Amino acid sequence: MTLSADDDDLLPVPSVPVMPAYARERDAVELLVKVKAEGMRVDQYLQVFFHGSSRSELQKAIAGGHVTVNGKPTKASYKVRNDDELWVRMPTPVHDVIVPENIPLEVLYEDEVLAVINKPPNMVVHPARGNWTSTLVNALAFRFQNQLSTANGNYRLGIVHRLDRDTSGAILIAKDDKAHSKLSMQFEKRTVFKEYVALVVGELDRDSDYVEVSLKQHPHEREKQTVAAADDPEGKHACSYYEVMERFRGYTLVKVQPRTGRTHQIRVHLAHVGCPVLADRMYGRMAQFRKVDLVPGIPRDGDTDMVYLNRQALHAYRLRFKHPVSETWLEIEAPLPADMRSALEALREFRPHRR
Repeated sequence: MTLSADDDDLLPVPSVPVMPAYARERDAVELLVKVKAEGMRVDQYLQVFFHGSSRSELQKAIAGGHVTVNGKPTKASYKVRNDDELWVRMPTPVHDVIVPENIPLEVLYEDEVLAVINKPPNMVVHPARGNWTSTLVNALAFRFQNQLSTANGNYRLGIVHRLDRDTSGAILIAKDDKAHSKLSMQFEKRTVFKEYVALVVGELDRDSDYVEVSLKQHPHEREKQTVAAADDPEGKHACSYYEVMERFRGYTLVKVQPRTGRTHQIRVHLAHVGCPVLADRMYGRMAQFRKVDLVPGIPRDGDTDMVYLNRQALHAYRLRFKHPVSETWLEIEAPLPADMRSALEALREFRPHRR
């Protein structure tokens, strides 16, 4: 089993059964660590598989003897090694049923084995602590009922890859486990073409370029990633290609093609070159994008002010992949959402590029 959890958009489909987050106390699973995961803390490693459990819950399970490594009790700080055999039996969480919810979905493409959805911003992909309802999976469970892959458990029905909560755009859904496995393999082999559109703060010097710097988990903020030094053993290779689509005074519209799939890769890479994604609370310079940011002097929150963006201006615009049954290539585009179109119109009005 090759661990691919460092790929932001890939959920592994292991050769041994992964225990879903809703598993009962009597259920157990064995995991075999491969070299790609070597050096990870065991509690971090388990988070790859138990998305419905917080890290503190996993640490309590380890302390309570629910996890062994090579047949022996372990500590949360233990760093896994290649070929370690993990045995896991998690206690039952409070929430163990996915509630179908009638949330409107924009279906970009659908056939008998897969669908592509245009995920709206401010929607979590799958349930987890703090977000048990109103997720994409809740909406999928209502829209497709029993026609969804269960390869990653009931908490992630049909989910082949992920998008951040505030990132909108095309997300691929599998309707059966066989299609799921073939699609996941394409992500693992990096044969899926992904293109994002981003509005960034600042003006990129070049019309097109690569950003190729390694990334690692932030040492103090677990939810964040940071740039790693070239000789840092914790760093994971990451590469993104960008091309300028439109320029404004102080802002740039770019399309980005990630060649690897690290967590928050595009957001960290753009911030690294001095042009963070607009309204990116985690890596950027502002949490909102408002008219007052473009027209100095107007009163904030006055009648003439308005909010264009309340989330990072990042959109998964295009997916190209091979159909798991027909093996023909499919290319699906997701139209820009209303908030990014509104921001673009404002930039064209108030900050046109001076040639």
